Amino acid sequence: MRPIGGLHTIVASKRHCRFKVNVPIVQFLGYKHFNLLPISKFGDLTLSIEEGVVAVRMAREEIDKKTKGEGAKETEAPASFAQRSGVFVTIKRYPSKELRGCIGYPEPVLPLKEALVKSAQAATLDPRFPPLDREELTHVTVEVTVLTPPQLISVEKRRDYPTQVEIGRHGLIVERGLYKGLLLPQVAVEQGWDASELLSHTCMKACLMPDSWLLEETAVYRFEGQIFAEESPYGEVREIPIR
Repeated sequence: MRPIGGLHTIVASKRHCRFKVNVPIVQFLGYKHFNLLPISKFGDLTLSIEEGVVAVRMAREEIDKKTKGEGAKETEAPASFAQRSGVFVTIKRYPSKELRGCIGYPEPVLPLKEALVKSAQAATLDPRFPPLDREELTHVTVEVTVLTPPQLISVEKRRDYPTQVEIGRHGLIVERGLYKGLLLPQVAVEQGWDASELLSHTCMKACLMPDSWLLEETAVYRFEGQIFAEESPYGEVREIPIR
C-alpha cells in the first residue's frame, strides 16, 4: 500500500475537482489502495511522550537521509512500534508553519515503525511541492500524527452527523463510490470550523459537493490523532494538544 499525501490547495470537481480549498489537507494518491479495515481488527495505539519523541526523531532522521541521498540505516524503535497503526508525517516551514509536505497511512495496515519510515521518506517528495532540498532542512519542522482506526459513524438521520463529530477530537474520512477524502483532527481547529463545516470540507476533499454527506450511500468515518512535533527545526519535541 502506498502512503497518501497532502497539500495546501486542491482543485476539484466531479471530473477534475474544481473546488478550491486553501487549507492544509491530505489527498489520496490511489483510491484502489484505500480499503477501510474492520475497526475490531486492531486496537488503538497511544504513545507516551518518550515514544512520541522517538517517533519524531525517527521521522526527522528519515527525512534528512532521504533529502541528503544517504543510504538506508536501521533505526531502533520501542516495542510498541511493532503494533499496526495509521500515521501521518507533516513537514512545515519554520516559523511560518506553512505546509511543506504531508504523507501518511490512514489505516493500521503496517507496523507503526514501517509506516512512519515510509511516510517520512515520501513526505520529502510530496507531489504537490518541489522535492525537499537539503538547504531547507534547518528551516522546517517535523510533526507526527498517530491515528486511531477509522470508525464508521451510524446515524438514524443524516442531518445528525454533526452531533457525532467533536471538533478538536475527530478527523474525518468521507467515502462515496470511488471518491474518498480525509482531513486530520487538527485542521478544523486551525481553520475555526464547526462540525458541519468539517463534514463539508471533507466532502470537497473527496471531490464531492459540500453537502454530499447528506446523501444516501455516502459513508462517513471518524478517527482521532495523537500529535507530536518539533517546536523548532531539530528542537525540543512536545505533544501538541488539538483542542
